Amino acid sequence: MISRNSKGEDMKLLEIYAKMKGDINKIETELERVVMDEQPLLSEAALHLLKAGGKRIRPVFVLLGGKFGEYRLDDLKKVAVTLELIHMASLVHDDVIDDAETRRGQLTVKSKWDNRVAMYTGDYIHGQALSQIAQISNPKVHQMLSKALVEMCIGEMEQIRDFFNTEQSVRHYLLRIRRKTALLLAISTQLGGIVAGCSPQHYNALYRYGYNVGMAFQIRDDLLDLYGTEKQIGKPPGSDIRQGNITLPVILALQDITVREPLLAEIKRIHHEGSGADTRAAIEYVRSSAGSQLADELANRYIAKALTILEELPANSARKNLVEIAQFVGKRNY
Repeated sequence: MISRNSKGEDMKLLEIYAKMKGDINKIETELERVVMDEQPLLSEAALHLLKAGGKRIRPVFVLLGGKFGEYRLDDLKKVAVTLELIHMASLVHDDVIDDAETRRGQLTVKSKWDNRVAMYTGDYIHGQALSQIAQISNPKVHQMLSKALVEMCIGEMEQIRDFFNTEQSVRHYLLRIRRKTALLLAISTQLGGIVAGCSPQHYNALYRYGYNVGMAFQIRDDLLDLYGTEKQIGKPPGSDIRQGNITLPVILALQDITVREPLLAEIKRIHHEGSGADTRAAIEYVRSSAGSQLADELANRYIAKALTILEELPANSARKNLVEIAQFVGKRNY
């Protein structure tokens, strides 16, 4: 059973975004400006993805990280735009690999156009991200970002290699999501702190906070794929299993002898039938196992670690906001 957000937690998140609305809007305007190009198809495809929205959690993490040093929006904005563009580029490429038709309730770039347009759009967005971060002179920022990009690519390749691999371990899954998801959130808070000139002690704590929230974020995402509605998650439930992405709740369910054999049979059938396969039976097997509860507990442990790490930072309004965001991520249902 996955945790549910209380109304209070949703309201706190909205309040955080409302307080930062002016700076977030400037980042949004900059994102739109950066993806515009004289090549109309690239601009149209990139804007289509941008207008589909998103939580913009990476830019928010950059801005909050910056509040532990000298808050300079011009520098923070360049980092925030860069990280959001890298995230967007990875989504376009993911949708091609996963053959996904929708994301956030909208047609994907590959679905609205085709795979070729999607791949070049992803590359274009990535290139624009690098042009933004090039305006930051601090070599530490570039070293950390380039290292994270390499790790992200390795994570993507690991996921492709493990499609429909029902024998993978929990440890291997955690390493994969560390690379695919947690690292980008970790360097969001960290780079915000670095460009604001905060101490190594503080920007390293920000990194560890972002990492633990990122791990919980992805595990919660995996649970939502099994428990959320299409309206909540912006794509058909069971998409991960259909695409061959064996996530933590499924890995743990496969260790439950009461459902292992029928679940294996369902995954094999889905693999054989392809993108049109019905995943309802597989979802029910996972739900009836101990897998979901164990995954939920692990996500909660990552959130608890993140909250403990925040105690190493100065007690300001940004730390309070980071506490509230971690609590939201731990119980999010969208």
